[in-house]
Amino acid sequence: MGIAEYLAGTDVFLNLGATTKRGVLQMLAAEAGKRLDRPASEILQALQAREDLGSTALGRGVALPHAQVEGDPHPVALFARLSRPVDYEARDDEPVDLVILVLWPRESPEGFLPTLAETCRVLRESQVLRRLRSAQTPDEVIALLSGPPTSDDGMSPEAT
Repeated sequence: MGIAEYLAGTDVFLNLGATTKRGVLQMLAAEAGKRLDRPASEILQALQAREDLGSTALGRGVALPHAQVEGDPHPVALFARLSRPVDYEARDDEPVDLVILVLWPRESPEGFLPTLAETCRVLRESQVLRRLRSAQTPDEVIALLSGPPTSDDGMSPEAT
């Protein structure tokens, strides 16, 4: 199961104006807090605790902040394309402009690691990253995160 299964159009931000890593996390924590009916500070604390273990930047301009949260909430995912890349303490020293936030209920961990792994697999594709950076609509973002990448002519690589 991929991250797109947890994304709706209202979960996609194509021009997030954060200028720092902390600002990105604060803005996304506020949005996630609304969806979980929880204080943004609680979400931010969980995300920051995970970041304290090591940056969730994957490299190539992508970050995947994630945390498990207490209680019995449903999984929440948010996608943000930043208006300007920010320093996210990535191992490759590249600034981040694409962020996917994942929050998962601690009491129901099934699916958490497979979802993160599938998300990482999709984000390894250069053409997916390129298309995410130029996507015009939330639906386009969700489609890109949903499945195998397609070639520029709209056909899947297997069909060519």
